[in-house]
Amino acid sequence: DVQDELGHSLCQSISSATHNDITYIHCDVTNESQVKAAVEKALNSFGKLDIMFNNAGILGDNKFQLKDSHKDDFERVLRAVTTLFLITGVFLGIKHAAQAMISATNKGVIGGSIISTASVSGSLGGTGSYAYTCSKHAVLGLTRNAAVELGQFGIRVNCVSPFVVATPMAKQFTGVSEEVIEGVTGEIANLKHLTLKAYDIANAALFLGSDESRYVSGHNLVVDGGMTIVNPSFSVLQQQN
Repeated sequence: DVQDELGHSLCQSISSATHNDITYIHCDVTNESQVKAAVEKALNSFGKLDIMFNNAGILGDNKFQLKDSHKDDFERVLRAVTTLFLITGVFLGIKHAAQAMISATNKGVIGGSIISTASVSGSLGGTGSYAYTCSKHAVLGLTRNAAVELGQFGIRVNCVSPFVVATPMAKQFTGVSEEVIEGVTGEIANLKHLTLKAYDIANAALFLGSDESRYVSGHNLVVDGGMTIVNPSFSVLQQQN
């Protein structure tokens, strides 16, 4: 992360609660030397890298129409999540995690799990800005390509695609409160009487990182309560029956 104060505070909180050794390192995911340093820090601290979770991203502005979109913002969002002119974001995380895991495989330590955060915007159109939607489609492609290449080493590569979660970034993007976001998403959600929370996404990532998913690779785990499989127009047919 690049939010150093929050990062250190979180590590201290987790360490105090679990008595485990938790380490924070500043890392701009678009900077290859910093991504490499983060992986090396993990290797030096813990001896190996079992799980890599690429969970960085930005939303950019909330302009959903081409006529209102700006080139600079489009490029800035793309640089944070996928490739534009040079290797960045998720690509770098997968690359350096894979190098560490392959090296361990050559020493007899088999496998590893690489997870990236995508979005329902990677499966649907119209749910985000142009730059954000492009970047999340790219995460799915990177995940599938990497899963094909790294399978020979026993390394699994997957991604998680959340529906809307009322995170601080989402609140800043929309300019409304957590209650408003959850109210609106609740109205359009397919799965009723439940509200998607950040810990639901964390549990999905935890599953993909664990041995419970030991034969799952190249998969996009959509955590959306079935939203992406529903066409609202079909509700008219249901009402007529």
